[in-house]
Amino acid sequence: MDLSSVVGIVVAFVALLTGMMLKGVGIDALANPAAILIIIFGTIAAVTIAFPMKELKRVPKLFKILFTETKLASDIEIIKMFSEWADLARREGLLALEGKASEVEDPFLKNGLTLAIDGQNADYIRDVLTEEVEAMEDRHASGAAIFTQAGTYAPTLGVLGAVIGLIAALKDMNDIDKLGVAISAAFVATLLGIFTGYVLWHPFANKLKRKSSIEVRQKNMMIEGILSVLEGEAPRVIEQKLASYLTMDERKQIMGEGGGGGKEA
Repeated sequence: MDLSSVVGIVVAFVALLTGMMLKGVGIDALANPAAILIIIFGTIAAVTIAFPMKELKRVPKLFKILFTETKLASDIEIIKMFSEWADLARREGLLALEGKASEVEDPFLKNGLTLAIDGQNADYIRDVLTEEVEAMEDRHASGAAIFTQAGTYAPTLGVLGAVIGLIAALKDMNDIDKLGVAISAAFVATLLGIFTGYVLWHPFANKLKRKSSIEVRQKNMMIEGILSVLEGEAPRVIEQKLASYLTMDERKQIMGEGGGGGKEA
């Protein structure tokens, strides 16, 4: 489970409800069926219009990604693995890595290593793997865009809900007490629109973008590692090259206190 997503949502709702109580607003004010209908179903309708069904079918999977910790090997483990492969390839040749390829679980890494073992040249391998990364980025971007658009539509629909509520409230101005309650209820839609848009949908989109960025960076590191092994570079050289993807503390685990040089900004 991705604790940051769960904790963030819990804190957001606690902050909202506590703030309402401190301002003297009853929590029951949120139980406004009309506002909920306009914001939730209105947002769903707008997103459905904006995206093809093929992309919308991925929404349940996107929620799973948001609330599940991404299972990726650590960068340090990957670098050590390439260092071991490089040493084996230099001693026994690339064909000695066939056994290692069968043990690899990551489809992307397994495909790249297999291409290298099969004798494909470096340019071809880089092109194939880079295209795969770009296709993955495009898929991830389309998923994040769904939540970005939902975050854009929801606040505007909140204004729409408030306008509808005010129209209903101003139809009868004879009872001032009822008028005040009606106007207050009208702004619940605005509250829900802003809250869902800027506290849920936009942050969800950003979380998907960050997870995508981490995965893309790691796959780019794999590409460099595969090509380095193919070119017969020494294990220490590969470690130094791939260490550029690490933080300074992580570099020290690979290179030692003297490696990596300089300070991280």
